[in-house]
Amino acid sequence: MNWISNYVRPTINSLFSRREIPDNLWTKCPECGTMLFHRELKDNLNVCTSCDHHMAITPRDRFTALFDGGIFTEVKVPEPFADPLHFRDQKKYPDRMKAAQKASGEKDAMLVAEGEIGRTPIVAVGQDFSFMGGSMGMYVGNAIVAAAQTAVKRKAPMILFSAAGGARMQEGILSLMQMPRTTVAVELLREAGLPYIVVLTHPTTGGVTASYAMLGDVQIAEPNALICFAGPRVIEQTIREKLPEGFQRAEYLLDHGMLDRVTHRKNLRDELIAITRMLTGKSPAVKGDLAPPKPTDTPAAAGVAKA
Repeated sequence: MNWISNYVRPTINSLFSRREIPDNLWTKCPECGTMLFHRELKDNLNVCTSCDHHMAITPRDRFTALFDGGIFTEVKVPEPFADPLHFRDQKKYPDRMKAAQKASGEKDAMLVAEGEIGRTPIVAVGQDFSFMGGSMGMYVGNAIVAAAQTAVKRKAPMILFSAAGGARMQEGILSLMQMPRTTVAVELLREAGLPYIVVLTHPTTGGVTASYAMLGDVQIAEPNALICFAGPRVIEQTIREKLPEGFQRAEYLLDHGMLDRVTHRKNLRDELIAITRMLTGKSPAVKGDLAPPKPTDTPAAAGVAKA
């Protein structure tokens, strides 16, 4: 037995060998190129700490930051037919679905939840762009219908966060049918007198923009979000003209009357609380975890009572 080869050398190698670093510890900002530590980026709601670029965020992470205490209850969405057209391109549609479900941990591109923000009950709907480009299929249509029905049942406002590349081609005409179907679902909220607030995130395009994403009572967008039906490159190639700078971005649409607000992601929760309470006829929210004080609890009111 060689003591140096069998003991000393392996011990030295273990002390000085390079440790493997996980690939997901750092994220490069696509806008400014800054390398961002994953914990710092998550704490900042996936917004670049250097240039304020709003990166994609999953609906589950968004809801954790949105709801009071990060507590929410998922709303069950009816399962549609799997692969109704038996569609196949380079891969079978079921295989693409399984790969997307494994990568995202979600059933489909839409998550529906109910809970409270600022002590105000709401129903929230979030679209996940990482799941097949957030494409609108039958499941997405079922999700919006289920969310609207739940909101009507709970008599609560509905808030939708859109992020999509359009309709899902693997479901063909059945995907396009979700446009009028989701429009009818939004009309259920109108008839019940309930607010419908839409937050458009980057990107919101195609049939999603042409249906439920632009039907809100209040239209809010995150900074620099691309919001359009046909993309700028397609329009440029069609009209053969150079488009204005910032065309189809959130700030451009705000200037031209298509949006009500452009709000930073870190300020979005407070703004949604203020809007939902105002539209439901409630008093302004009080900072902190305490309920609003009653008039008899104030010193001035107490003095009047004694007099």
